[in-house]
Amino acid sequence: MSVTAGAAAGGHGGLMDGVYRYQRHIYDLTRKYYLLGRDGLIADLAPPPGGTVLEIGCGTGRNLIAAGNAWPGARLYGVDISEAMLETARASVAKAGMTGRVVLAQGDACDFDPQALFGHSTFDRVFISYALSMIPAWEAALRQAARCVSPGGRLEVVDFGQQEGLPAIWKRALFGWLGQFHVSPRRNMNAAVEAVARDWGGRCENRSLYRGYTVRSTLILSDTPRIAAT
Repeated sequence: MSVTAGAAAGGHGGLMDGVYRYQRHIYDLTRKYYLLGRDGLIADLAPPPGGTVLEIGCGTGRNLIAAGNAWPGARLYGVDISEAMLETARASVAKAGMTGRVVLAQGDACDFDPQALFGHSTFDRVFISYALSMIPAWEAALRQAARCVSPGGRLEVVDFGQQEGLPAIWKRALFGWLGQFHVSPRRNMNAAVEAVARDWGGRCENRSLYRGYTVRSTLILSDTPRIAAT
C-alpha cells in the first residue's frame, strides 16, 4: 500500500532522487557488504503482538521486508523523501507478497505527519537505519522520530560510527568515499540520542560495533514520557 504526501520535488528530496535514480536498482546488492548492524537491529525489534513498526528513511523497503519476515504479526510502515526509492520499495514489497502489510509514504524525515500519512500518531517501534548520516537536519529528524514512539516503545538507530578502532587511513578513505554519496557520519550521534532521551524522560543505550565502524543507539520511552519542547 502506498500513500503520496506533499513532499517537495526539489531540495533534499530532489537531491536524493538524483543520487538514487539509478543506484536504487543495485542498492541492496551492494550495500549489504557495508551497511552493518541492520539485521541485528531488526532481530531485536520484538514489537508486541499486532504492534506497529515505522522505518524512517525506508529506501528500497529492504529492511521493512526483513522486519515483516522476522515479525509476521507486526504492521509495517515506511516513510522516505525520495520518490525514486519508494518506487523501488513498492515493487519489492509487492514481490515479497507484503502489499497488504506494508504502508509506504513520501515525506520529509524532519517534519512528516504520521497521522495524516498512516492513520497513527505513534508506533510501538521506530527505527532509522543508515539515514541520519544522509539527512542535513539530522538532529531534527531524530527528535521527530522520538515524537513518533508510543509510550513504553523504542526508537532504534544504526549508522556509521567514527571508526575509532580502525586505522586512520581506513577512516579517511571511507569518509571520502561516503562523501561522494552525500553521506556524513555524525560525530555526536550518541550525545544527541542521550539528549533526546533526557527530554522525553526515557533512557538510552549506545553501542559501538565492529571496532567503531557502526554505532547503534536505542531510546526507550517510559510508559508516561514527558512531552519535549519542539
